[in-house]
Amino acid sequence: MSNMSTIEPIQYNSRLREITAVLRRHNITKGVTPKKLRAILEDLGPTFIKLGQIMSMHSDILPKRYCDELMLLRTEVTPMPFDEVVSVIEKSYGRSWRRVFSSMEEKPQGSASIAQVHRATLRNGEEVVVKVQRKGIYEKMARDIALLHKAVKLMPPVSIKGMADLDLVLDEMWSVTREEMNFLTEASNMEEFARRNKEVNFVGTPKLYQQYTTVNVLVMEYIDGCGIDDKEELTERGYDLKEIGTKLVDNYIKQVMDDGFFHADPHSGNVKIRDGKIIWIDMGMMGRLTEHDREMIGKAVQGVALGDVGLIQQAVLGIGEFKERPDQRKLYEDIDGLLMKYGNVDMGSMNVAEVMTDLMDVMKNNKIKMPHGLTMLARGLTHMEGVLADIAPDINMVEIATAHVSGQFFRNLDLKKELKSSGKSVLKSFRKALDIPSMISDMMSGYLKGQAKVNLDLQVTDDLAQLLRRLVRNIVMGLWVMALLISSSIICTTDMTPKILGIPAIGAFGYMLAFLIVMYVFIKHLFSRK
Repeated sequence: MSNMSTIEPIQYNSRLREITAVLRRHNITKGVTPKKLRAILEDLGPTFIKLGQIMSMHSDILPKRYCDELMLLRTEVTPMPFDEVVSVIEKSYGRSWRRVFSSMEEKPQGSASIAQVHRATLRNGEEVVVKVQRKGIYEKMARDIALLHKAVKLMPPVSIKGMADLDLVLDEMWSVTREEMNFLTEASNMEEFARRNKEVNFVGTPKLYQQYTTVNVLVMEYIDGCGIDDKEELTERGYDLKEIGTKLVDNYIKQVMDDGFFHADPHSGNVKIRDGKIIWIDMGMMGRLTEHDREMIGKAVQGVALGDVGLIQQAVLGIGEFKERPDQRKLYEDIDGLLMKYGNVDMGSMNVAEVMTDLMDVMKNNKIKMPHGLTMLARGLTHMEGVLADIAPDINMVEIATAHVSGQFFRNLDLKKELKSSGKSVLKSFRKALDIPSMISDMMSGYLKGQAKVNLDLQVTDDLAQLLRRLVRNIVMGLWVMALLISSSIICTTDMTPKILGIPAIGAFGYMLAFLIVMYVFIKHLFSRK
C-alpha cells in the first residue's frame, strides 16, 4: 500500500474530524449495539460500509448478532452526478462515450459504495448495463484504510484487538476491495463462471462485452427477467417456485462442492429468472475453496447427517488454521454438544446456515481460525437460506447437499481401485494381527524383568495449569515469609546496631519485608478471579 504514505496530512485531519463528528452524533460513549454499529458504518461512507460487509463474514471475530445486523448494511448510496460518470467512461476509453453508446440513462439503476450501474444502448442497438466505478474512490478508500491502521495501533490491549489481528482483517478487506475495484477481475470471474456452468441447462450469465470493459468500466448484457423474490410475477408467468428453489440450491451446491468457485453474495438482487433459466449477476465477490477444503466440508456434512462426532472433528481439524495446539477433548465435547442440539431435528427441517454458524462458533471457542473461503461460504449460505425462506420455505439445503455429496461419492467411485486399496488394508491388518501374540509375550517378559517403561503425555487445561502455578507461587512466598520471620527474630535477640525503635535495623527490615509479602499475597487473592 505504497500510495497510502503519500496522502497529505491535511486530508487525514479533515477525515478524522468527519469520523469524530459521526461518532459523537451516535453517542458512542454509551455503548455500541448492533443497530448502532450499522448506522455508524453507513454514515462513515463507502470504506466503512465495505469493512462492515467483510466483517459480517467473520463470526470468528464478532458475535453472531453483530454479523447478522451488518449483513443488512444499506448498499445504496447517493449516486454521483452524470457528468462524473461520463468523465470516468471517457477517461477509460480515451474517446467520447457517444462513440460507443447511442444512449445512456442519466438516472442509475443502482448506486453502491464502489460503483453505480446505468442502462445504455450500444451503437448496434444492443441493450446493455454499464457499471462505472466512483470517481476517486480508490484514493478515498486508501486514505481510510491507512487511518484505520493507525487507529489499530492506538487501541488498548483489552478490546476486540485481543480476539483477532485487526491489521490482517484490514489487509484482507483492502485486498478484497481492490479486487472489486478492478472490473477486469470481475470480467474474468464472469467468464470462468460461464465456462464452469455451460453444461447446466437451467443456469445462465449475462453476456460480457470484453472490448468495452476496462479497470473502471464494465459493460454486460441487460437482463430483463424477473427478480427471484418477485413471487407474484413468477407465478403469473407459470413458474414453479419450488422447482426454482430446488434448482437454485442444487446449482449453488455444485458451485461449492464440485467447482470450488461460488457466488459469495447470492442475495435476491443478484439472481434473476429469464426464459426458464436462473441468471447469476454481479460476480464482484466470488469465493474459492481448495479440493481439500471441499473434501472436509463434504465430510462435515456427512458427519452431521450421520451424527458422527469423530467425522466432524476430523473435518474441523482438517480445514482449520491453528495459532496453538487445540484441546481435542474440549473440541470433541463441543461438537458432541452441537450434535445433541440437532440430534432430534429432522433432516428436512435443519437450517444449514444455522448449523454452519454453530460449527463456526465451535471453531471460535477452540481458537481455530477458518480459511477466508469458508467465511465467504458462511455468508453465501445465509443469503441462500434467506432467498429459500422467501420463495420455497419447504426446501431444505442439508438434504440436497447430502444427496449431492452422496451422489458425487458414487459417481466418483472407482470400484477396482477401492477393492485394491481395501485388500491391501486387510492384508496389512492380518499381518499385524499375527504379530500380536509375540508382542504381548515380549511385553510380559520385560515387565517380569523390571524393564517395562510407560511413557505418558499428560495434558492439562489452562485453568488447571494456572491453578498449579498459583499454588506453587504461594508456597514459595510462604517459605520466604517464614524464613524472614525466623531470621529477623534471631537477629532481634542480639545487640546488633544500628537500631530502629530499639530493635536491630536488619531485623526490622526483615519484618517489614515479610509484612509486604503477606499483603501482596492477600491483595492478589482478593482480586483473583478464582
